[in-house]
Amino acid sequence: MTFNVSVVKNRLSFKRFLMFSGFLTLLLFTNISLGQTAEAEKNFTVCKACHTIGGGNLVGPDLKGVTERKDEAWLIKFIQNSQALIQSGDADAIQVFEEFNKIPMPPHTYTEDQIKDILLYIKNDGKIAGAAKTEETTIKKEASTSYDKVSIAEKFIQDKREGSSNLAILAIISVILILICLFDLIFTHYLKAKWIHYILVLSALWILGEWSWDFATGLGRQQSYQPDQPIWFSHKVHAGQNKIDCEYCHFTAEKSLHAGIPPASVCMNCHAQVREGKQTGKEEIAKIYQAIEENKPIEWVKVHNLPDFVYFNHAQHVNVGKLDCTECHGDVEQMDQVAQVEDLSMGWCLDCHRTHKVQFVDNKFYESYKNYHEELKSGDISQVTVKMIGGEECARCHY
Repeated sequence: MTFNVSVVKNRLSFKRFLMFSGFLTLLLFTNISLGQTAEAEKNFTVCKACHTIGGGNLVGPDLKGVTERKDEAWLIKFIQNSQALIQSGDADAIQVFEEFNKIPMPPHTYTEDQIKDILLYIKNDGKIAGAAKTEETTIKKEASTSYDKVSIAEKFIQDKREGSSNLAILAIISVILILICLFDLIFTHYLKAKWIHYILVLSALWILGEWSWDFATGLGRQQSYQPDQPIWFSHKVHAGQNKIDCEYCHFTAEKSLHAGIPPASVCMNCHAQVREGKQTGKEEIAKIYQAIEENKPIEWVKVHNLPDFVYFNHAQHVNVGKLDCTECHGDVEQMDQVAQVEDLSMGWCLDCHRTHKVQFVDNKFYESYKNYHEELKSGDISQVTVKMIGGEECARCHY
């Protein structure tokens, strides 16, 4: 009897073991096929500039089924540095390079794990596990019609510009009103009640004061500045509708003082195939070809300007500070023609430094601040702001 009970227990344990193993296998299989993260979707935005998943060839090949066609180890090497693989004499890499007009794919700094994550994202047809199809459809619908709408960002710029213009008109009217009141007080005496003159003059002076403050604080600043560019380039179409990552074009933002203006060769990564726009036809894109043929740079007009005595480093803010582009430049993906949204004044910068939380976790740049790390662990402080690490020191921006 004891033996039989023992056998039954062993069988039950074995069944439980099988069920548990099956569950783990199913979970593992699910993670392998659908376990890509939101980071993969974000990283793939760079790839979208040249590739589709099931939408046909663009600048580069259609990536649908690429994980079945090519070995994973080869794909990792090719994505990290395709030119190094081509120069090593790899036949497959050379074939892809020659098949797609010998347009080089720029090297990427993704780790092997990040690339594997992207490959899972591609394998799952550009979807994140658990993402609702209805949400995706809505996003696509909004993107397809976004260029027809006046965005919030564009409306803000228009309102700001119109507000300053209206205030200037009121200031001119106020000056005229003061002169009329003075003339009547001294010469004509048309209005017998002098208090009316005083109210009109005081009201006019108040409007002049408002205009003077607006004008004085705007000296040296270019808020709502929106210059015409040599080529009609829509950020709403490129960054908004097509989801091209900012740093695909402004590729020096993470490692340089300046974000950089992309050369025409970067434009040609896509426009070697895309030769006509929905809004501008062929005329504007033809200007890129002209610049390439004449070997002349496109003379883009800089929008965001700072005084010469101000030091600003994009790498410090983008790479170390982990700031998103929109925090300073506004919702550029909603703008056809880019304008300066913020005033970029010293007060505006200092307000950010006083309140912005420094990302200490997994940020090697701040490893030397050991005291703050210890205080964060002990709970003495809840966060570290830019001000706490010298963000209000004059020499940080003026030297």
